[in-house]
Amino acid sequence: MESLAQGQPVARADLASAVRVGCAVLEHLHRGKTLELRVPPFAAVQVGSADRGAHTRGTPPNVVETDPATFLALIGGSLSWREALAAHRVAASGPHTDLADWFPVSLADPEG
Repeated sequence: MESLAQGQPVARADLASAVRVGCAVLEHLHRGKTLELRVPPFAAVQVGSADRGAHTRGTPPNVVETDPATFLALIGGSLSWREALAAHRVAASGPHTDLADWFPVSLADPEG
């Protein structure tokens, strides 16, 4: 059993599924390959803007990495991007790694 930031026990398989779904949603909402978003050990996706270039393999700039509990807190809005950075719960390197506008994630259709 894993636990979330609030200490609630969560089955590892459920945590992995939640992280993978969250990454898939971000990948859908922010198509492109500007940066790599890593949530080890469960997921890594290429996201960003197609007009800003592409992230390549390895650990060059434009990498964001966080743990599963922090990622889910960001997605759900119980933690802001700036709070996560200030608390060193997110590692972000590169010029295109400010994801403050991406969180919390809304699935509402902007066109109504």
